[in-house]
Amino acid sequence: MLSFAEEILLLALDDQGGMNQLSPVSLDYALAGAVLTDLALLNRIDTDLHSLFVVDETPTGDILSNRVLGEIRSYAGRWPAIHWLGHFAKQGAWIQELVLNRLIEKRILKKEDRKILWVFEVRRYPIIDNTEPKEVKTRLRELILSDDIPDPHDAVLISLINACGLFTEIFAKSELDSVQPRIDTLAKLELIGREIVRAISMIETAIFMVSVSPV
Repeated sequence: MLSFAEEILLLALDDQGGMNQLSPVSLDYALAGAVLTDLALLNRIDTDLHSLFVVDETPTGDILSNRVLGEIRSYAGRWPAIHWLGHFAKQGAWIQELVLNRLIEKRILKKEDRKILWVFEVRRYPIIDNTEPKEVKTRLRELILSDDIPDPHDAVLISLINACGLFTEIFAKSELDSVQPRIDTLAKLELIGREIVRAISMIETAIFMVSVSPV
């Protein structure tokens, strides 16, 4: 099974292997939340209404998860989930690169360096094995279009995908309007996902206020 960060990043790639037109802030927060949630499901961290904390310091066997776990463990005191989301969202570029490399190692993606107009170099990550992305999209479509209650894994994934606006990669615009209320309901089942939505909303509001403020 893919990690949450791997599933989100696969959905975030367009047909040419570049990133969809997402807010970088949204993707960074979603990836940060994905890594934290992977640790939670491995029973390495836990959350309550006030804080996120380490409950098991045993290494996970994964470089990314181990680094995140080590950083949380090294801080004195306890901090709320939204603090850690912001902390690791600032490392979004590093997290994204590591997850992309992991998908390349699994032979789901490949890395290509291309030139635009023979001058400007761009990097793309075209999908070479579409099995996993299709499975994620099909599974979530069927779940959202049904009345079933998601298992913990899919409840988290729905929350993360909703937070960064990636359901446009699973539903057409006309469909999304009708299923958004159910998505919102399912997304509220998971604490870290709710915190991501709150954090992104706060940041986007702050950016908007700066943009409309008189100079």
